[in-house]
Amino acid sequence: MGFHTFPVERADALDDPSRYRFCSREELLELLDPEPDATVADLGSGTGFYAKDVAPFVGTLHAVDVQAAMHDLFREHGVPANVDLVTANVTSLPFDEDELDGAFSVNTHHEYADEEAFAELARALRPGGRLVTVDWSADGSGDDGPPLDERFGSDAVVAQFEEAGFSIDAVRDRPETFAVVARR
Repeated sequence: MGFHTFPVERADALDDPSRYRFCSREELLELLDPEPDATVADLGSGTGFYAKDVAPFVGTLHAVDVQAAMHDLFREHGVPANVDLVTANVTSLPFDEDELDGAFSVNTHHEYADEEAFAELARALRPGGRLVTVDWSADGSGDDGPPLDERFGSDAVVAQFEEAGFSIDAVRDRPETFAVVARR
């Protein structure tokens, strides 16, 4: 797999509303199903495209990105008051054990997917917490998103989560993307 990060010089593409054709705000909220006072993390938040959509529906949103430059761009657009910008890798999240009620990742799973990251997510999510993953499918055409050899299929992602101790609530395969809802 590629395990690359999205190039900061192309960050304007992260704010393109056409991204909603692959995952809408409504679908993401339905999959995450947060309580109004929930503490959630956006894994690979980039410029905050989806973080800004989810923030009004939760108590605290941690926008996690490994690139501080992405947070700088997020600040330029305005960061909601309940959003905390966190510069960290998913393999070393600065959260207490069981601190998160939920976490989501939209088109970034392929950038951090390894056993260490899944163990860290299992540590940080409370029992019963949801982990929502929407990413580019290995079965897609490759016209959008990363090259096909950097992608996973939904079956591989399910296996990754189950090996880390998560149960699977839902799997949705679509033409270019998949969505998996896992629960700790």
